[in-house]
Amino acid sequence: MDNILSISHLCKKYKDFTLDDISFQIPRGVICGLIGENGAGKTTTISALLNMVTPDSGNIQVLGMDHVESEREIKQKLGIVLDEVNQVPHLYCKDIDTIMKKIYQDWDSELFFQYLEKFQLPKEKKIKELSKGMNVKLNFAIALSHQAEFLILDEATSGLDPVMRDEILKLLQDFIMDEKHSVLLSTHITSDLDKVADYIVFMHEGKIQFMRSKEEIENHYGVLQCRKDFFEALSPDDYCAYIQEDFSIKVLVSHKQELLEHFQDLVIERASIEDIMLFYIKGVITCQD
Repeated sequence: MDNILSISHLCKKYKDFTLDDISFQIPRGVICGLIGENGAGKTTTISALLNMVTPDSGNIQVLGMDHVESEREIKQKLGIVLDEVNQVPHLYCKDIDTIMKKIYQDWDSELFFQYLEKFQLPKEKKIKELSKGMNVKLNFAIALSHQAEFLILDEATSGLDPVMRDEILKLLQDFIMDEKHSVLLSTHITSDLDKVADYIVFMHEGKIQFMRSKEEIENHYGVLQCRKDFFEALSPDDYCAYIQEDFSIKVLVSHKQELLEHFQDLVIERASIEDIMLFYIKGVITCQD
């Protein structure tokens, strides 16, 4: 399978944080969710692949090219929306077109103004007058108007209302429909990933704790609430993590269908992406992915 991004053994050490041997791949034609608590290493990973920070070791291939040697060529094909990145405040929205057509070889002015209209961004309005949500929409209009193959979004939807977020998620799904484009979506809003992600990469304290396809999560993982005696009767191979509560134990099971075949009256709830995060951060982990 053709990977649009390949990160191998990426390491970056700071005084109080270490990005520790990060490896994962993103195929073409998918939306990959990158999740983790604040300080987990998500933004450092994205900054490294954009060549904004220099790793201590490791290899990054974007669009099949080395992310440093071919940086200029790669960035022509990237659409990037980062949290808290605003355009020049004294410019008007329409001025962005003049600037970007000098930066991107495949800049599409007509498409850009279509997005301004779609996102209800007045082209005669100054950027300093835009709200945070409107700034985010402007950044999306830029990212989607130069024939990008790979969208990299770091907390990009956090400033949007639920209606606009749904609209953006639909755009992302349309973006990958031809199976040649992909999206890396780093977000705290895990419910968005429940709707659109094909793969989930979960980072915690600078390491990857969990990498799975959304299909695998839905088919194999679940949340079981049980008494201590039932939990002790389970095989360690049946679950990945557990959380001890006052009167019961909450368990993240990894083979829910097999358990349901053995215990027909068992109630195993769907495991959301947020559930998985909580188990791996607050629970006792019994397996490593």
